[in-house]
Order: sequence, then structure tokens, then C-alpha cells
Amino acid sequence: MSAPEPPEEPYFRTPAPPATANTGAIRPFADVFQEVGSEAPVPRKRVFSWALWDWATQPFNSVLLTFVWVPSFLVSPFFLDPAVAASGIVDGEEIDCDTTANALTEFCRALGGLDANLGWGIMLAGVLIALLAPVLGQRADATGRRKLMLGIFTGLLILSQLAMAFIPGTPSLFWFGVAMIAFGSVVGEIAGANYNALLVSVSTPKTVGRVSGLGWGFGYIGGIVALVIVVGLILGGVLDGTQAITFQLIAAGATVWTVLFSIPIFRNVPEPPASRGSRRVGFFAGYVELVRSVARLWREHRPTLWFLLASAVYRDGLAAVFTFGTVIAARVFGFGFTDLVIFGVVLNLVAGISTILAGRLDDRFGPKTVILIAIGGIIACCLVVFIGAGAGKGLFWAAGIVLASLVGPAQAASRSFLTRVTPVGQEGEIFGLYATTGRAASWMAPLLWGAFIAVAGNQTLYGILGIALILAIGFVLLLFVKAPPLPVRAAQAPLGD
Repeated sequence: MSAPEPPEEPYFRTPAPPATANTGAIRPFADVFQEVGSEAPVPRKRVFSWALWDWATQPFNSVLLTFVWVPSFLVSPFFLDPAVAASGIVDGEEIDCDTTANALTEFCRALGGLDANLGWGIMLAGVLIALLAPVLGQRADATGRRKLMLGIFTGLLILSQLAMAFIPGTPSLFWFGVAMIAFGSVVGEIAGANYNALLVSVSTPKTVGRVSGLGWGFGYIGGIVALVIVVGLILGGVLDGTQAITFQLIAAGATVWTVLFSIPIFRNVPEPPASRGSRRVGFFAGYVELVRSVARLWREHRPTLWFLLASAVYRDGLAAVFTFGTVIAARVFGFGFTDLVIFGVVLNLVAGISTILAGRLDDRFGPKTVILIAIGGIIACCLVVFIGAGAGKGLFWAAGIVLASLVGPAQAASRSFLTRVTPVGQEGEIFGLYATTGRAASWMAPLLWGAFIAVAGNQTLYGILGIALILAIGFVLLLFVKAPPLPVRAAQAPLGD
């Protein structure tokens, strides 16, 4: 009889990256590499070509969805009935919707309606992502056509951005704008699944963490550069946030950016072979496999399953903080076009720095502690903003910086936590479920955002309570997840790349 393994062994592992394909496929993590154990260096040109895709697609998230096109254009007076829009202008200035009196005006209620409808659109996108991404990803794994799928869905993302360049800012095209944002979110997520699958073509088992981090870093930097370009054009007088043509040009610029910087990955990154043990199955058969995976975790590794559930909920809340936070900034606190762009640059910088520092906090205090403190702090910030909205922009700037500094550690510690509770040899399966469960929950925060605004008579500020509620549910669920002992991790776990 072989000697029993030491009890701490399940928690001793090198931090693993997300699964190369965001599907429910079941296979050991090492098996996704073409040559398991091969340490032949990968050409730098190939690595940087892969990482540039994250840079290429970042303007959709940072410029169009989060900081510029949506908050300053799509949910702005451009898309209100002209008479209603005119009623919101007093003495040449747009009225603030953060006061009780103004919040009840037809103008502010109409703007709140736009915000709520945006939430419904993003909720629908989340549902479609959860339904489509696992099945399409499994097909790409089975056929070995990840680059083809990446090309198709990157092309669809480009088309959605191009379509936004033809929206002139008239009320009749509001739902078309929402549809393009939702459609872009769906195809962008599916493209991202196939992009992750190509990680095996640009890394070895020993470099996969560093290469994955390079792509993540390129995304942050790309977002900052794109926003800085917009700021420069504003300060140079080229762009005017009061004109619809400005936002059409921004969408066109994002389209060109994505086209240019996505070319290298298709030219220089080879297609990895089809995954061993993966076969093409029908739509419902793909979900049968997913259910089997979850059932096995329930029987054999219940703490891991509980963490997947808890993280799916609070990660949806973290995503909503950035998606809807700028809408609140514009609507409730009167952030103008330039304010939002500068706000975006600062928050990206803060989030990037905090993410880098998160590893040290994780090593010292443990990932569960870091996540709980971060989520608790974000909930507190949400409540402070809701209660103290009358304090003005200064309060929101301070809360935004604190929020950005907490989101990074929560995300980084979540990956670390999952790595530590993942059964040895099941990294690929578990990280695939991590991605899938995150998508499956991506409709909850948008739903509550829209519901709270609707119940409050289209007062946008109340949407923040929906986000806080989702985060609170995730916080409570995480409390019941058993974490591995901190002394064991601190003594044995090596530093990540």
C-alpha cells in the first residue's frame, strides 16, 4: 500500500491561468499544450501578436461601453424627445438630476428610463453569452478551428462598432444603439473564449502565467492609451462632446483600432490542434456535460463548487460597478464628456496598480480575506454614494478611486483562491467552469439595476442599490466557503509569474 499523501498537498501548486478554452470540456490542464513538457522558447513576435488582440478589442470595453459612448451619448438627452430634452435646460445649463425636486421632473425621469432600458439590454446579452459561449467553445475545441471562430466573432465585434458610427443620436435609434452594445458584448465574449484557447500556441507550461499576464496588461494599457487619445482630441478642439458627430467618430475610430491591431494574431499565431478527448456535440449535449461536471464537484469537492457559485455572483457585481458606475457619474453627479474620459484614465491606472499589489496582500492575509475586505469596501462605497449623493462630484471621485483600488485585488485574489481549492490534476476543468459560471450569472446585476430604477420611478441613483445587493449576496455566499489553511499556503506556495 502506498503511503498516504500529506494533508496539505492539495493546496500546493503553481498558480494556474484560466482554461485555454472557456467551455465545459473536461481534461487535465497540461493536456491542452501541443507538446506537453516541451520548453522550446516561443518566438516573441508570436507572443506579442497574441497579446495585441487584447489591446485591439479594449476600446469597445473602455471607450464605447464604460467611459465614453454609452454614458455620454447613448443614455443622454440626444436620445430623448426634443421637447423633453429642452425642458431639462434651465438658464442655458442642464439641470442636475441628483436633487429630489429635479429627479421627479419629466426630463430626469426620461433619462432614468434610458438607464433602466440599458440595463435590460445588457441583461439580455448576459443571458445569450451564458447560453451560447460554452457550446460554441466546445465546438471550436473539438474541431481545432479556434482561429476561424476567433476571426468570425472578432469580425462581428468590428461590425457592431462600425454600426455605432452610423447612429446620429435620435430617439428612434436608441434601441438599435442598445442592441449594438449588447451584440458587441456577446460576440466579444465568445471571441475572447477562442482568444484564450490560442494561449497554448504562444506559451509553454512554464511561461503560460507570464504570457497570460502580458495579455491582461496589454488590455489595461490599451484602454488607457485609447482614452488618452480621446482626451487629447478634446483638449485640442477636435472633438466636442455636445455634438453627436463626435461620438460617431469615436465609434469609427474604435473600429479602425480593432481592425489594425487584430491583424497580427491571425498572421503570426498558429492554430493549436483539436483537443484530445473532445468531440463535437449538439447544443443540449454540451450542457449535459456541464451538469455532469457540476454534479461530480458536488460529490467530491464541494468547497470548490461553493466558491464557483459565490464568485459567479460577486464577479457579476464587480463588472456592474464599472458598467453602470459611469452612468451614475454622468446622470447623478453631472460628469461631462471630458470629466468621464479623465475619470476613466485615472480608474484604469488605479485598478492596474492595485492588481499588481494584490499578490502581496494575498500571500500575507490569504485570498478569502482579501476578497471579503474588497467586496465589503465596495458595498460600503456604494452605500456612501447613495446616501451622500448631495455632496457632489468630490464624493464620487473619492468613492470611484476607492472602488477601483478594491476591484483589482478582488479579481486577482479570486483566481488565486480558486487555484488553491482546485483538486490536483483538474485545473483545466475547474477554470473552465469558473468562466462558464461567471457568464451564467452575468444577467443578475443588470436585472436588479433596471428593477431598482424602475421601482424608484426611473431615478438612476437607486440602481446602485441593485449592484450593492448582488455584491452582498456574493459576500454572504463566500463566507460559507472553506479556505485552505493560510500557514500551509504561506510556507509552500511559490510566487506566481
